[in-house]
Amino acid sequence: MIKQKITDNSLINHLANIETDKIDIFLLNKGTVRGALLHGTKMINQMRVNHNLGILETLTLGQSYMGAGLMTSMVKGNDRISFAIECGGPIKGLSVEASANGNIRGYLFANPIPITKPVESFDLSPFFGPGFLSVTKHLESSKQPFTGQVMMQHGRIAKDLANYFLESEQIKTAFILSVYFDKEGRSIGAGGLFLQALPGAKDTALESLEESIEKMPSLGKYFATGGSTHKLINESFKDFSPEILGEKPVSFNCECSKERFTSFIASMDKADRDEILKNGPFPMVTTCHNCGTDYNFSKEELQAVFSN
Repeated sequence: MIKQKITDNSLINHLANIETDKIDIFLLNKGTVRGALLHGTKMINQMRVNHNLGILETLTLGQSYMGAGLMTSMVKGNDRISFAIECGGPIKGLSVEASANGNIRGYLFANPIPITKPVESFDLSPFFGPGFLSVTKHLESSKQPFTGQVMMQHGRIAKDLANYFLESEQIKTAFILSVYFDKEGRSIGAGGLFLQALPGAKDTALESLEESIEKMPSLGKYFATGGSTHKLINESFKDFSPEILGEKPVSFNCECSKERFTSFIASMDKADRDEILKNGPFPMVTTCHNCGTDYNFSKEELQAVFSN
C-alpha cells in the first residue's frame, strides 16, 4: 500500500497533539460485559486521503472502519473479521475488513455517493435504503469462514451491527460510532464503543449500562478535544467495576503491493495480454479497491512480465 500524504497543515498539527489511535479492551459488571473503546482519528484521516473522500463518504466509511475495528476485540492471532453491506440507496454498499492486529481496510461501492440535494443531517438511513448486512469471521481454528447475514433494519451502521449480533448470534450488543467534523469539514475526531453481554450474563446486563452510555460525551468530539480512552472508560463506567485488559493499535493498512498485482497480471490469458500490448493505454493503471492505491505499469514492464 502507498499511503498518500495529508497536506493540510492545520490537520497535521491537530493530529500530532491528540492521543494516538488505539483500541482499549475492558470488562464491566464483574466480568459479565465485554467492552472495547476505539480512538481512530488518524486512521480515518489516512483513509480519507487515500480514497479521496468527501464529508458524507468519510462519515459512512469511517463508521464502518471503526465498527470492524471494534469487532476485532473478539478475535486473536491471525484471525480476521469483515462486514459488507449491499443496499438499494445511493451508497450502493461497502466492504470492510479488520485483522486481529488492528489493520483495517475497505471501500465504498459508490465514491462519490451520488446526491440530488445538499445533505442536511448526518442521518445515513436515506442513503442506504433497503439492504443486507453480512459479517464474516475468518478464524485460524476453522477450515471455513463463518458468515451470517441480516436485513438492514435501521440504515444506521451502529444499530444494524448491534441488530446483526442479536438476530444472527443471539447476543445483546451495543455500538456507538462517531466522526466529528470542524466548520471547514476536517474530520478532527473519531471514536467508537462496543459493549457485549458475555455468556452467562443476565438479560439485563446491558440495560443496566444504558444510563451511563447516554451520559457519555460524543466520542468524536471527545477525542477531537484530546480525550483519553482510559479516562473515559474509568469515568463513564465507574459504577460497573471497569477492568481494562489491554490495548492494541489500530490503523488504516492494506497488504497490497505492486508485486501482487504483477502476479495477477502475469496470470492473464494470451488474448488479454495481446490486447493490452496492442491497444494500451500506457501506463496501465491498476487500483486496489481496499486502499485506493494505484500501481502503474509501463509498456516495457508489461512486456517483461508477459515474457516470463
